[in-house]
Amino acid sequence: MKPVSMFEYIHINEYSATPKYLQLANAVIGAIEAGKIQKGDMMPSINELSYVLEISRDTAEKGYKHLKQLGVLGSVPGKGYYITNADFKQKLQIVLFFNKLSAHKKIVYDSFVEAIGSDVAVDFYIYNNDLSLFKKLFQNLKQEYTHYVIIPHFIEGQDKAAELINTIPKDKLVLLDKLVPGIDGEYAAVYEDFERDIYEALEGAREQLSKYHTLKLVFPDKSYFPKGIIKGFYRFCQQYAFNHLLVGDVMEEPIAEGEAYINLMEDDLVKLLDRVISLKLSIGSQVGIISYNETPLKKFILNGITTISTDFQRMGALAAQLILDNAKRHEKLPFYLTLRPSV
Repeated sequence: MKPVSMFEYIHINEYSATPKYLQLANAVIGAIEAGKIQKGDMMPSINELSYVLEISRDTAEKGYKHLKQLGVLGSVPGKGYYITNADFKQKLQIVLFFNKLSAHKKIVYDSFVEAIGSDVAVDFYIYNNDLSLFKKLFQNLKQEYTHYVIIPHFIEGQDKAAELINTIPKDKLVLLDKLVPGIDGEYAAVYEDFERDIYEALEGAREQLSKYHTLKLVFPDKSYFPKGIIKGFYRFCQQYAFNHLLVGDVMEEPIAEGEAYINLMEDDLVKLLDRVISLKLSIGSQVGIISYNETPLKKFILNGITTISTDFQRMGALAAQLILDNAKRHEKLPFYLTLRPSV
């Protein structure tokens, strides 16, 4: 067994949201597939990995453990780690671009990774709804991927985003959460119909909402949320004769008895709850609150916050299945109303 200077093949990308232990494992597999590392080659020790790559020993050890589980790596007590299988191939190499980190986006990521399987390389980037950052990350990718999975939410520059996404071969593209006007060709997608979804969800809560005279949608001025949400909200209010208002800043909006709020952002939900409680108004009788996107905590906050939400676990699993099926179909996600005491 001969030692290998594998550090020229391994690069831990600080901009990537992929766990570092997976970056380490994927880099080793990539070097094997490129013929840079052979069966029987000795690998650096845990301490070497930790020092050179500036990662924790736990991270280095977890990366090697993952490679051992895949049957790529073996170890000999007192001698170290070595390559046991140089014929290992990752048929799929996938890059994920998520617009932000949040509790529900973590559910999407976890369900995707679980459904796609452990023998797949997955790189993960967060672009914070910023087109410039998305473009930079995309153009700095150091390899070709079999699939590009993108949640395309941008605060500005949607048209330019479509131009950039159109450069991806359509048999490699999977869009998540929303469809983007201007994306041509046949490609895979798992999407929400934002206008119809909010309309039908509010219809399901109409009996509970009837105790309120005014509905207010908290839709921040600088928001990445699709405008279809506003259209569906307006259509419901006009159909059922509710006074209605679009609120740009929840901290500046007067709050009064007889109003119900549909809230999109997690930060705004905290601010809204704090203001309603400080006014000594009863949530669920004097003021109603509906929150977008189900998360586990909303079951318990103030005896339960009513939510309208897609199924994020299904989103991730469906995206993985489209890739595994090599499919180009569009799958619409179900959308749920979960009634709790806040309305």
